[in-house]
Amino acid sequence: MSLTLHIRPALGSNDRVDIVVNNGAGGETVIHPIWLRERCSLPESLDALTQQRLFEPPELPLDLAIISARLPEPDKLEVGFSDGHRSVYAVSALLDEIAGKDGIYARLKPRLWDATLDPVPSADWRRLEDPAALADMLEQYVAHGFVLLRNVPTTPGTVLEVGVRFGQVRTTNFGALFDVKSKPDADDLAYTGLALAPHTDNPYREPVPGIQLLHCLANEAPGGDSTLVDGFAVAAELERRDPQGYAMLARTPVRYRYCDATTELVAWQTPIEHDAHGDIVAIHHSPRLDFAPLLPPAELDVYYRARRALSELLTSPRFEVRFRLEPGDLELFDNRRVLHGRTAFDGKQGNRHLQGCYIDRDGPENLYRVLRRSKS
Repeated sequence: MSLTLHIRPALGSNDRVDIVVNNGAGGETVIHPIWLRERCSLPESLDALTQQRLFEPPELPLDLAIISARLPEPDKLEVGFSDGHRSVYAVSALLDEIAGKDGIYARLKPRLWDATLDPVPSADWRRLEDPAALADMLEQYVAHGFVLLRNVPTTPGTVLEVGVRFGQVRTTNFGALFDVKSKPDADDLAYTGLALAPHTDNPYREPVPGIQLLHCLANEAPGGDSTLVDGFAVAAELERRDPQGYAMLARTPVRYRYCDATTELVAWQTPIEHDAHGDIVAIHHSPRLDFAPLLPPAELDVYYRARRALSELLTSPRFEVRFRLEPGDLELFDNRRVLHGRTAFDGKQGNRHLQGCYIDRDGPENLYRVLRRSKS
């Protein structure tokens, strides 16, 4: 839908004007004077280096008005405000922001996928010093929520070097780096040879770790194939099938708990999380750790029905991408979108050793925007 901007006298006023955005379908929005004033980019209003305002917007007059406006050129808007300030704007930039497509500042939209995803998003680690190759890799990650890096050196600890390349490494109760291999007296099922259904890590932490990296150092044991599922695609299918159940999972905070000899972590998360725009931003799914609150029986009937339906979709071959990690492969995935799991393996018949770490979720998107900015 194409937006246009025009100027007209303000209703009921002889000395004020309105700047109006039309959506092309008969709808219109009047631009609020303070909203416009806050976006002044003239040197007296905005520091060119930091892009931070040089004034305090909460101190603007609440009755601020636009007293003059004109379009001397097609993409140029000149505005005079009632407090005496004058500013100039690019019309295209204003309309792009209003439309939600203002370049590097637009909300990044996921590209949903299922088992038909082919090829799996991947990149050669050795080529990522090239900005173009790095930008391509990040674009795949932003769209799909994961990427498989090939040819990463199998030196123990390399996963931390890769993590630092993309963001801030997060230390958890498992340490900055953790080894994923079968061991006696395991304090987590990940450290056994059991199959793991698709799940998100650490829903008992606040905040939940954003991105997980798993680096294969050895994979000689039979079994142990890696699985990934797009939680956003599964949630969309659940909403299509059962809107009531989907809404219940999106509004019911569930208690997640992790406990060992030195740790007891508890957090309340909704299994499906939305942001202020109503967009899905996270899946929290770890059924061996979740405890629903005691709601009225009819509500819990809906909750448990929806949880089962979500779990059945997450484990369906329709949504699962499966592959075998080879030494030097590293999977990097959004822990709040992409659920991971594995098939069972027998550690007595061969060594299977992965190393992992977590980084903050905003790291790759930050790097992606910087690269896009440098190209514009």
